[in-house]
Amino acid sequence: MRILVVGAGGVGSAIASIAAKRDFFESFAIADLDESRAGRAVAQAGADHRFQAHQVDASDGRALRRLVEDTHPDVIVNACDPRFNPPIFETAMATRRHYLDMAMHLSRPDPGAPFERPGVKLGDEEFAVSDRWVDAERLALVGMGADPGLSDVFARYASDHLFASIDEMGVRDGGDLSVDGVPFAPTFSIWTVIEECLNPPVVWERGRGWYTTAPFSEPEIFPFPEGIGPVECVNVEHEEVMLIPRWIDCRRVTFKYGLGREFIAALEMLHKIGLDRKDQVDVRGSHVAPRDLLAALLPDPARLGDRMHGKTCVGTWVTGSGRDGQPRELYLYHCVDNDEMMGKWGHQAVVWQTALNPVIALELLASGVWSGVGVLGPEAFPATPFLDLLVDYGSPWAIAEMNPASRALAIRA
Repeated sequence: MRILVVGAGGVGSAIASIAAKRDFFESFAIADLDESRAGRAVAQAGADHRFQAHQVDASDGRALRRLVEDTHPDVIVNACDPRFNPPIFETAMATRRHYLDMAMHLSRPDPGAPFERPGVKLGDEEFAVSDRWVDAERLALVGMGADPGLSDVFARYASDHLFASIDEMGVRDGGDLSVDGVPFAPTFSIWTVIEECLNPPVVWERGRGWYTTAPFSEPEIFPFPEGIGPVECVNVEHEEVMLIPRWIDCRRVTFKYGLGREFIAALEMLHKIGLDRKDQVDVRGSHVAPRDLLAALLPDPARLGDRMHGKTCVGTWVTGSGRDGQPRELYLYHCVDNDEMMGKWGHQAVVWQTALNPVIALELLASGVWSGVGVLGPEAFPATPFLDLLVDYGSPWAIAEMNPASRALAIRA
């Protein structure tokens, strides 16, 4: 397999480092607007002849096509902010390459009733052209990070092996990460954080379909494992709600994120004063998007690792009837300790956890264990080979049996 990764930020760089330990591919090109950043990613991957650094503007379709001509990839991995999805996705389609992303095409809220019904949902524009990918006999694997991604693999595993019928599938993402000396420091791209947290969250219910609510709605206290403990989680727009109902029979799908009151208050203030805007404003003759200004002011998430402490946990909470017909409530999860990741890999926990999963998916595709054509989510593939490889990569997952009355956890590997 020949791999091209577009984007050498935190996730793209971590993908390179993780892949360097495996032998399932013959070449790995990584490209970025800043070629020196791509070069640093190659250097961090070690002295490996398979890796090359390139320069590309991910918003420029012609430049992307020239890069494909130069690198001859079998698969293009999109490790950019999702605002760059369309040109990368279109380039893969036009050049008949397989495609993989970790965050799907952006949504556009319904202009008339944004907190009641969805407009253009996350990934709608990708799924709309699935037939073209089928005709080209190529695969676009969308939403293949940690969440979405591993969370969707957990959903498929629970459906196939643990439940006879499913009431709710709710992805719950939380942790106890802190950053020394920084009062407001998102551990992921501020562009992505704002899109997820300030857009209307989407919920899916059988018989009703997809509908929206207000940002940060339906707060609940969720008991995270591995010593993290109870964290307040709120509704956030996320791809799993769009993906899981397409493949898995259940009554309800939600996504809730453990943001914390202080973090939510900061995001609400940014929205109130317009600093979440992505359209450019005139500042004494200069034109800048307020969100780009924020990105420039805030610390680079990829470089926060040595100041971060704690754990991040991604998992899928499932309720329903077990294989024995009795009520069952489980949390399938993957937990990562930041200090451990910095010591082993030199990458902070959130970006490393995101980057691990596309590498595993690429290995499964290279071996033929996973295969398909069209635009597909992780739920379209058998989960067990993925979870087995996750353990083989040295990063085990676990299942928590939950007591519905007390919300207590009983962890089992």
